[in-house]
Amino acid sequence: MNIHELLKKSRSYRRFYEDQRLDKETLTELVELTRLCPSAANRQPLKYLLACSREDTVKIFPHLRWAGAIKDWPGPAEGERPAAYIVILGDTQITKNFDVDPGIVAQSMLLAAVEQGLGGCMVGSIDRAGLRQVLGIPDRFEITLVVALGKPSETVVLKDAKTPHDIDYWRDQQDLHHVPKRPLTELLVEL
Repeated sequence: MNIHELLKKSRSYRRFYEDQRLDKETLTELVELTRLCPSAANRQPLKYLLACSREDTVKIFPHLRWAGAIKDWPGPAEGERPAAYIVILGDTQITKNFDVDPGIVAQSMLLAAVEQGLGGCMVGSIDRAGLRQVLGIPDRFEITLVVALGKPSETVVLKDAKTPHDIDYWRDQQDLHHVPKRPLTELLVEL
């Protein structure tokens, strides 16, 4: 797949085949790629907590918030939850400002996951205090993002947004997840 195809297939998947577990080796390969990513001032302050056992994924799930635009959906049901998570941590002993690094590495991991037939979702809406407690994350680490991963069990359809305010994603009666994207003409600024 070229980069255009990877980006089109790399959606925010929120429902998975939960029984298709991922192993630590697969997660480690995704983290290995992050070493190649750019880092603000080349500080490389990020660390990663890998969770692929059912015991660990069950601990993490209640501390994440899913699909804020879909008001009546509490998140993936049992059997549809992620098979694994990568918790991206900022090491405050290196810096207290993590800039854009978490987004860069999360996107890189998700593109690599798509290449392997997987999918995922960057989750930034996190009960950080609860997650820190349940996983025993030391205070020196700031929880920046959680990347949920697995074999997607949903179909995501991209469409052009009809108006500048038409950006909320939604599910139709066939359970297809629709994601409006602003057209290119709306993104370009003329000087």
